[in-house]
Amino acid sequence: MQDRYKNLFPATLVFSIGLMLLGLTLEAPMDILKGLYHIVTMQDLLITDYVSIGGPGAALVNAGLVTIISICIIKFSGDPYNGFTIVEMGLMAGFSLFGKNFVNIWPIILGTWLYAKYQREPFSKHAAVSLLATSLAPLVSYMSLGSIHASLPLGAVTGVLIGFILPSLSAYTYKVQNGMNLYNMGFACGLFAMMIVPVLTAFGDSPDSVLYWAKGYNTGFIAVLSLLCSVLILLGFFATGVPAWSVWAGYRRLLSTTGRAPSDYLRMFGYGPVLVNIGVNGFLGMAYVLLVGGDLNGPTIGGIFTIMGFSAFGKHARNILPVMLGVFIGAYGMHHTPDYPSLQLAGLFGTTLAPISGHFGWPYGVLAGFIHASLVLQTGGPVAGLNLYNNGFSGGLIAIVLYPTITAIARKRRPTLQNEDYYDLFEESSPIDTSDLSTTHGETAPEEPPENEALEAWARKNFLGPE
Repeated sequence: MQDRYKNLFPATLVFSIGLMLLGLTLEAPMDILKGLYHIVTMQDLLITDYVSIGGPGAALVNAGLVTIISICIIKFSGDPYNGFTIVEMGLMAGFSLFGKNFVNIWPIILGTWLYAKYQREPFSKHAAVSLLATSLAPLVSYMSLGSIHASLPLGAVTGVLIGFILPSLSAYTYKVQNGMNLYNMGFACGLFAMMIVPVLTAFGDSPDSVLYWAKGYNTGFIAVLSLLCSVLILLGFFATGVPAWSVWAGYRRLLSTTGRAPSDYLRMFGYGPVLVNIGVNGFLGMAYVLLVGGDLNGPTIGGIFTIMGFSAFGKHARNILPVMLGVFIGAYGMHHTPDYPSLQLAGLFGTTLAPISGHFGWPYGVLAGFIHASLVLQTGGPVAGLNLYNNGFSGGLIAIVLYPTITAIARKRRPTLQNEDYYDLFEESSPIDTSDLSTTHGETAPEEPPENEALEAWARKNFLGPE
C-alpha cells in the first residue's frame, strides 16, 4: 500500500527545495545564515514571525529544511502515506515560518521515539504524532534560552518529556471532540501547556506572549502563492491521469462531504480532486487576508499552508467560508477590526471548526466562527504563547460545547469515534470506496457497530455523514 501514494515523497522534496531556492533568491547567503541564527536563538513564543526576525529568505529556507526533515521521518519510519501526510507537510511548512525551526523540533521527536520504544511499538505508528507535537516547540526554545533557569539540557529534557506524553493524550482528546475540531493536537497541547505554565510560574518563571509581525511583503507573496495555487489546480485537472471531467465530478462530490474527522480525501477521491481543493482553498485563504486588509507574512502564510494541508483531510470551500464569515463578524462585535493580527490568524486557523459547518449546516459554522473570534483571544493567556496551535485549543473547547448542544437542540445524529478511527489515520493508505458514500445532512441515528471485519465499512457509512 505504501507505493500507492509514493509520489508524495518526491513532490514534498520538490516543494521544500522550491521554498529554499525562493529564499535564496530573496536574500544573499550570508544574510540568510545570519537570519537562521536569529531564528534558532529566539524563544519562539506566539506570535514570533520569522519573516520579521530573520528576513523572508531565512524564513523560507527554514521552512524548506523543516519540511524535508518531516517527510524523511515519515518515509524512513515506514509510516504509510495518505491524506494525513499532506496535512503534516502543510502544518510543518506553515508553522516553520513562525515558531518551529530545524533545531527545536528534535527533542520532541526523540521523546515520541522513546515512547514508541517504551510501548514496544514501531515508531511508524507514532511518527505523525511526533511531528504534530512540535506545536510545543516554543517551550523547548523557552526552556533553552528564555527561562530564568534556561539551559540547553533543560530545553532538551523538556522536549523529550513533551514527545513522550502527547501520543497517549492526543489519542484521548481526539475522541472527546467527536471529530468536530480538525486540530486535535492543538487541543491536547493546549491542555498540556495549561499545566506547565502554572508550574513555571510557581518556580519564578513568567513566559508571556509576544508580537513580532512583518508588514510590507504582500506584493511578492501574492505572486508566489497565486503561482503555487494555480499550478496545483492545473496539476489536479491535467496531470493525474484522470480525465478533467472526472476530476471535476470528484471535486464536486468532495464539496458535499461534511469534513468531519476522519475524512481522508486522498483515499476517498484520489489526487485530482484533492489537488484542485488544495489550490482553491489556498486562494480563499489568501483572499480572506487581503479582503480584511491584513498582511501576508510568516504567520498568515502559515495559516494558508495549514488550510491547504487540511484540504486533503476535511476542509473545502463550502465548510470553511461560513467559519471565516463568523470570525469576520465576531471581530466587529468585539470592537476590533478583522485586520488585528490575532484575528487575521483566527480567520485562517479558525477553519479547524469546518466540520461543524459541514455536519450541522452553514449557520452553525458562522456561529462557531463568531465564538472562536472571541475565545481564541483569551485562550492564549493561560498557555502564555507556548502552544503554536492555539486556535486548535480554542476550537477543541468550542467543539466540546457546541456538539452536544446542537445535537440536543437540532436532534442531529450522534456518531461516536472509535479507537480504530484514530489509528487508521497513521496506519492505512488503502483507498476508501465512496460509491455509496453518504455525505449530506440527515437525522437518522447510526446503526450499532459490527464486531467483525465489516467495521471499516460501517465506519465509512456512519462517520462521513448520511446520504
